[in-house]
Amino acid sequence: MNLALFDLDNTLLSGDSDFEWSQFLIEQGVLDRELFEAKNLAFYEQYKAGTLDIHAFLDFQLKPLAHHARKVLDGWHMEFMARKIRPMIGAKARALVAQHKSAGDVCAIITATNSFVTAPIAREFGIKHLIATEPEEKDGEFTGRVAGIPSFREGKVARMENWLAEQGWHWDSFAQSCFYSDSLNDLPLLSRVKRPVAVDPDATLRAHAVREGWTILSLH
Repeated sequence: MNLALFDLDNTLLSGDSDFEWSQFLIEQGVLDRELFEAKNLAFYEQYKAGTLDIHAFLDFQLKPLAHHARKVLDGWHMEFMARKIRPMIGAKARALVAQHKSAGDVCAIITATNSFVTAPIAREFGIKHLIATEPEEKDGEFTGRVAGIPSFREGKVARMENWLAEQGWHWDSFAQSCFYSDSLNDLPLLSRVKRPVAVDPDATLRAHAVREGWTILSLH
């Protein structure tokens, strides 16, 4: 049995779903452009630079969810999928996932982006296992806070190992384990799998991958 892990943003997607969700809400007039767009861009640059304060970002990202009913949010997300997400899913990404699924590998998306944004994207890829940052809910509605450990940097490793334990597995349960990611932020988890793969990597990850002899792949 083999394990195939996929980062989502700028890996399976040719863009960032977290960033695009905020931009979508700005375009819809749900969020004020003047107040939110500069912050959204600043957080995105911090993420790419490896300097993101995940809790400050989640406060920014999750609070708008608390201001709207879940039914309304779900309706917006359907339009978001059509306008923003499906155009970011290329044939190579779909083929890579299909290759692992046809081989019978256990496939999971593991992402820092919250599960409200990413669960429909995982379904689009036909991947049933999703490890994502979890927004807190009360009576089916979002509170604007995060629940548990954010799935980010070392937190991704902790969330991954908790998930493995819940399934009755551990790292050695798999003959082969691989993780596909574009980001320096995923170095902690990339270093835990048997086959790390840098996908269209940022400069820091590319340099690390070259130094360590990791596979470098382009999906975009």
